[in-house]
Amino acid sequence: IIFVGGKPFMNYVTGVVMQFTTKNANEVIVKARGKFISRAVDIVEVATKRFLEGQIKIKDIRIDSEEFQNKEGKQVRVSTIEIGLERT
Repeated sequence: IIFVGGKPFMNYVTGVVMQFTTKNANEVIVKARGKFISRAVDIVEVATKRFLEGQIKIKDIRIDSEEFQNKEGKQVRVSTIEIGLERT
């Protein structure tokens, strides 16, 4: 499972590629919340279409939302996404 946050974009792409190549994983899940959802989609697209073209595919996409308390103590709901990738 790779959680997407504020690190440089290519760090996540490299992480996905490394899981499939050196760690020999059959499945990798990319997870993101809120403003990082679009970045997660971009990471998956770059990994599947540029680096591992024909080797991996999107297995499933799950969307949801989580509720938690922010710093001011207010209940906040934030969207989440999980993109499952698998070896072809």
